[in-house]
Amino acid sequence: MSGMVAFFSKKDCKEDLFYATDYHSHLGTSYGGIAIYDGKRLQKKIHTIARAQFKSRFSEDIDFTEMKGYAGLGVISDRDTQPLIMRLKFGEYAICAVGYIDNQDKLARQLIKEGVVFSEMPNGKVNQIELAAKLINKGETLISGIDYLHDRIDGSLSLLLLGKEGIYAARDRYGRSPLVLAERKGDKIIVSETCSYKNLGFKTKKFLGPGEIILISDGKVKQLKKPGKIMQLCTFLYVYAGFPASEYEGKNVEEFRECSGRIIARRDRVKVDLVAGVADSGTAYAHGYAHESGVPVRIPLLKYTPGWARSYVPPSQETRDRVALMKQITADALIRGQRMVITEDSIVRGTQLKNFLLVKLWDAGAKEIHVRPACPALMYPCKYLYSTRRLDELFARRILKRMFGKHIKNIESYLDPDSKPYKKMLRLMEKNLNVTSLRYQRLEDMLSATDLPAKRLCTYCWTGKEISEQ
Repeated sequence: MSGMVAFFSKKDCKEDLFYATDYHSHLGTSYGGIAIYDGKRLQKKIHTIARAQFKSRFSEDIDFTEMKGYAGLGVISDRDTQPLIMRLKFGEYAICAVGYIDNQDKLARQLIKEGVVFSEMPNGKVNQIELAAKLINKGETLISGIDYLHDRIDGSLSLLLLGKEGIYAARDRYGRSPLVLAERKGDKIIVSETCSYKNLGFKTKKFLGPGEIILISDGKVKQLKKPGKIMQLCTFLYVYAGFPASEYEGKNVEEFRECSGRIIARRDRVKVDLVAGVADSGTAYAHGYAHESGVPVRIPLLKYTPGWARSYVPPSQETRDRVALMKQITADALIRGQRMVITEDSIVRGTQLKNFLLVKLWDAGAKEIHVRPACPALMYPCKYLYSTRRLDELFARRILKRMFGKHIKNIESYLDPDSKPYKKMLRLMEKNLNVTSLRYQRLEDMLSATDLPAKRLCTYCWTGKEISEQ
């Protein structure tokens, strides 16, 4: 993912910007960056946060502590160094973004042929933020440039731009990643996650619509482009990526997860002694399951949080495996001889669940283990946000490849939980994971827990269907 913040204040914004940015730390472990404008010049600082937290990196930075300004951007990035300060033909801007450009290599090659120069090319790849800026620069105006960017990219990109005239906020064309405006006594903040301003005294003003563009200037908010009609909010934000205290389109994440857990329990028929969630994102599902079923919820899986990030976020499998091994510790006395339902937000790659978590539970003496993911089997790498990139990364696809010896193109029957092919796939999954039973959440049940119309949610990673096919 990634998360970002824009802040406009009547006074120095640095401290509030610092804390609001830090509250997005669950969305990335690669880079943290801040840009501040003091009315005369833009300044920025970027630190790697792969081995140290955002707070410690910036609180120990003397250059950052001396920065001052009334407007700023902050970003927690899962991939690109950002924010960047770019001189466009419209002026100088600090720019940050959330999303993924699926055709970035093709676009970069086209621009290079036209004579465009890229300066940010780590490992031979263009920085998506620089690519976005170069595409915006093709427009007649800044706003038409943002439209040009959205026309050319495959994927999605929400943007924040800070210049002398103010702060521009542009949500991606189909609203896959959120942007929210909040206010506090004249101060304005725009964020990816609403949890980031709750302790700072801000109140939600509005959720920007898909493709909407606003400008904050002199403390006033001006709409520059109205929202589009098509919304495709990423459902995986509710399922896993979002922080429990956050809201998307007015729906609280923790509420969604508890509701989803209740729905899972309604469809379940297993006789068990306890239900437990894989901390942290699986815990709310366990509470919902317990409330609905009457099965007691217990905590035999304990996450050692100091120093360990979310195991889904780090880019390398080796790092993800190390985090998964080290952070989860079992309370063996609660496990020995017990029949247990384990609620998990999802099974993406499956390696951590199979090789670490389940092994620990069996070794601790579990009698039965029934795994209940809170979403369907992921079948397609995400094209819109930085996440899984290859079919072979996905657990379900590896199982299907084992069944057929190659990746199959027509997998419709394996998406229907009532079909025979699906049930055959499920049995092989249970054997591969070495669990007593495995039952995925049904797509329609998961979507119902959002309280949003299904057509306003992106389900590409489960169904492979894009907007025209919804």
